[in-house]
Amino acid sequence: MPERALTNYDLEKMMDTSDEWIYKRTGIKERHIAADNQVTSDLACEASKIALKRAGITADKLDMIIVGTCTPDMTLPATALHLQRKLGAGKSGCAAVDMNAACSGFLYSMSTANAYIKSGYAKTILVVGAELLTRIVNWDDRSTAVIFGDGAGAAILTQDSGSRGIMESELHADGDYAYLMIAPGNGTFRAPAGNYTKIHMEGHDTFKIAVRHLEDVSRSVLKKAGVRSEEINVVIPHQANVRIIEAVVKRLDIPIEKCVLTVDHHGNTAGASIPLALNEAVETGKISEGDMVLLNAFGAGITWGSMLVKW
Repeated sequence: MPERALTNYDLEKMMDTSDEWIYKRTGIKERHIAADNQVTSDLACEASKIALKRAGITADKLDMIIVGTCTPDMTLPATALHLQRKLGAGKSGCAAVDMNAACSGFLYSMSTANAYIKSGYAKTILVVGAELLTRIVNWDDRSTAVIFGDGAGAAILTQDSGSRGIMESELHADGDYAYLMIAPGNGTFRAPAGNYTKIHMEGHDTFKIAVRHLEDVSRSVLKKAGVRSEEINVVIPHQANVRIIEAVVKRLDIPIEKCVLTVDHHGNTAGASIPLALNEAVETGKISEGDMVLLNAFGAGITWGSMLVKW
């Protein structure tokens, strides 16, 4: 996480809002803001170094780097290439690519990495979710500016994980709802001038669709894995909005106490939110070896997915 924290009380001085209004609607108390000289690959590099150290491997042993992000360093080359250089993994020639599925980016990246490993193409893959969303928020729009934050998280997937690892995953998308969340500022789309080039979101419609899709895809993953909802030890959802999280786990008959909630102090960090929450669960001892961990995410596109991991 970047060092600087921006609280709801700080936002009260910047726009017409209040701590009570923000917290009641989102569950957010603060979010972190990257320094002016930081870019997405900088945060990704710090998270990756931690993951590599915990895994006991060096960057030159990586076969592939996948970065899930919707806020890349630049249009080209991919942020994964900048990350590869900063990690000193360039001489190994490992593959490096970005994946943009917005808030579902980490799950898409993890599922892709898992497929490469199962195919035999790669043995060790670094998967990163990293975002600098505060660079593309409209600070004049209190409905969206209060939601987003910056951060990065990383994981190492290996071929020799034994009985641990990804049991099932499922991904979906529906471009007919692309208008619900859009940030056309740096693309080839001819967006109107002004703040429309920043993040624009239809929050009410997004909420309803997110809850329904997250419930359905989570149920589908559990069914494919032959696991009942009561067997789930920990749920790590995308940290978009505490009301969405509460609604989904209620429909799944999973106690909210099994959820890892970081949205209050991270805000919505899009593709970084699941690995950040996963890291917090590991550091606080909420996850134990052998636990069944359910992940799910919903993002712009629209994209959504779920994954079941045996820790």
